[in-house]
Amino acid sequence: MAPFLDILSKAVSGLRRDDDFYDRLSHRYTALFLMVFAVLVSTQQYVGSPIICWTPANFISNYVSYTNNYCWISNTYYMPFEERIPNHELPRPHIGYYQWVPIMMLLQSLLFYIPTVVWRLMSGSTGIDMNTITKAIVGREYLNPDKRDEAIKYLVRHMDRYFGSNKPQDKECCSGGIRGLISNVLMCCKIGKRHGNFLIFLYMITKVLYVTNAIAQLFLLNAFLGTTFHLYGFDVIRDLALNNDWHVSGRFPRVTLCDFKIRQLGGNIHRHTVQCALPINMFNEKIYIFIWFWLVFVCIATVFGFLTWISVFFTNERKQFVMKNLLLKNRIMGTEDDRQLCKAFIHDYLRQDGVWALKLLNRNSNDVIVAEFTAELWDLYRKKNSLGAEPENEKEETNL
Repeated sequence: MAPFLDILSKAVSGLRRDDDFYDRLSHRYTALFLMVFAVLVSTQQYVGSPIICWTPANFISNYVSYTNNYCWISNTYYMPFEERIPNHELPRPHIGYYQWVPIMMLLQSLLFYIPTVVWRLMSGSTGIDMNTITKAIVGREYLNPDKRDEAIKYLVRHMDRYFGSNKPQDKECCSGGIRGLISNVLMCCKIGKRHGNFLIFLYMITKVLYVTNAIAQLFLLNAFLGTTFHLYGFDVIRDLALNNDWHVSGRFPRVTLCDFKIRQLGGNIHRHTVQCALPINMFNEKIYIFIWFWLVFVCIATVFGFLTWISVFFTNERKQFVMKNLLLKNRIMGTEDDRQLCKAFIHDYLRQDGVWALKLLNRNSNDVIVAEFTAELWDLYRKKNSLGAEPENEKEETNL
């Protein structure tokens, strides 16, 4: 048991920490679920008997095997028992998804993982490694106070260098060709490191990708399954409420029909229509019911997570968040002077990127650690401001 716990601990410690729970819900948990389901469905397909066709009595074992294999790869079609089988010349709505279910699940898993890849590629060039900072912070509450303070001060100096190297500067928009087009557009829109909102801009783009992917997955399955899958869960709930048999559905039919031809000696062609059972669809049905409810949950949670970040930067929440941390460490007393100084600390020093970094730390650790981190940044900010004011005071005394 101990070796397993060690392996699990190392695996968890190796996970990245530059995102929040709503991001991990998509790129970690959902992607993992889909990969597990793909393996399970593949096992059912290639280890068990995914299709069993009821063949005429004169078919020998080779004929039966051929029929099963042919109907599996050539698609079947669903026809309720109350309806007559249509003429061979008429088109039939074939069911062609069940062979590709594992591959589709792997594709879905990849799509859920793409936004975090985009985020890591974009954030890697910002000059601040939030993954390293957050992972270094997480767990520091269990260290002794001296080591914890030393670690926090080191990380604060690292973040201070990022804030100090990106002081706002007035630059005019200029045409730099294709290579500088994106930079010029962002500069003209007041977006970038110099404006203190580059990290949050990249992160919100990633959030939009997560939301778009989560919603688009439902409609992607519409196209794949050839049904209104986005309404599937509502139909199941309705059938359960009305005490109907929700298993009898054209979405995942257990019994289908298969048409095929056999060419015999002399050029004679014999047409056959056989009835086939699809045990794999009973398994697919249960999985896709779970996937529907899970995707709806992921959609709601991802949109909610996106709106929580919107509220941080378009309401007074970021000021309240920073002040709460400073009050917790007794750095301010809540007076009007403290409020004005705190306002300058937020708008001139931290800016949007700094508040975002603190909020991200807060969502990956606890209030005490984030309060200590904020207090250290505050102390460093006050110290730099007091040092900057000394030469001016000395100059005034000299003039007197």
